[in-house]
Amino acid sequence: MKVSAVQSLIFTFCIAASGMNAVPTAMAAGTASFLPTVANKAGPSGKAPAGMVWIAGGEFSMGTDEGEATVCGGHDEAKDARPVHRVYVDGFFMDKTEVTNEQFEKFVKATHSKTVAEIAPTREEFPTAPAQNLVAGSTVFTPTAKPVPLNNMFQWWRFVHGADWRHPQGPGSDIKGKEKYPVVQVAYADAAAYAQWAGKQLPSEAQWEFAARGGKPGATYAWGDNFKPQGKWMANTYQGVFPVKDTGADGYPGIAPVAKFSPNPYGLYDMSGNVWEWCSDWYQSDFYKQLASDKDVVRNPTGPVSLPKRVEQLRVHRGGSFLCTDAYCTRFMVGTRGKGEVNTAANHLGFRCVQLK
Repeated sequence: MKVSAVQSLIFTFCIAASGMNAVPTAMAAGTASFLPTVANKAGPSGKAPAGMVWIAGGEFSMGTDEGEATVCGGHDEAKDARPVHRVYVDGFFMDKTEVTNEQFEKFVKATHSKTVAEIAPTREEFPTAPAQNLVAGSTVFTPTAKPVPLNNMFQWWRFVHGADWRHPQGPGSDIKGKEKYPVVQVAYADAAAYAQWAGKQLPSEAQWEFAARGGKPGATYAWGDNFKPQGKWMANTYQGVFPVKDTGADGYPGIAPVAKFSPNPYGLYDMSGNVWEWCSDWYQSDFYKQLASDKDVVRNPTGPVSLPKRVEQLRVHRGGSFLCTDAYCTRFMVGTRGKGEVNTAANHLGFRCVQLK
């Protein structure tokens, strides 16, 4: 991770001290601002590549109108995902699952690549950084010994020397037997390099949301409006007292192998929970307001062209992760957004790819 210290981490999380069991079971805000999805009728020009599905694209309503009481216990209004606006995307193929450890290993063997987390930052890059921070490594979620106020994420995130995609939690961990788990500890450049090697690309935020919605306009989750339809877990999220213990009531305490929960209507797995996914767009909190101000349907948006100069350069994350909980982060809601500094990786962050027809 080419940052001087864990203080440079940028994650989008919600902060709330209560409401452990307040995950909404159905939409509270209604769908007044959502119009029907109009899918393209034209099919792909050829057979879907292995492990991918055809997403026809078309016109849809993007963003969220969730009431603030349903988003992170009411402490986060998801303003960066408003207003809902109409978007058109061309058809594309998308990976059914998040890229796995075994898939990423093939890329590394073929290209002899090293990820950002495996390369120590230099004194030239960070002239004022303490020497102990100029080491290869990445960020790792570490449970606390007891409940803590949820207003300081550095209580459960730490920089770990030697943490990388092969050792997601540090030198004492590995991925043996976890070939079908999503690869994590990948920075934006790592995900983009894999995509290019595979003849693919990272999805735009609009492509990602169109695919995640599965043709269901205004649905709260990638599978519909109920968090647990008929009592069934639909995604890998956090149960228990955050950040002390994930009880694994959904079957997986921590990260899960891909495709262990039901797919959405388009045949895509884990579009909510498990690991956050990199998108290609630069992140700008008021970008949706800019798009909606034109009043026209926006065609194939790819995010802001440029960003104001600042220390952190942020790209969009989507989908939430196994650390998402109603007490702290309900960003597994399909219309909500995340963000991350481009050179920062973590053990709850991965990606999937798309391919144009």
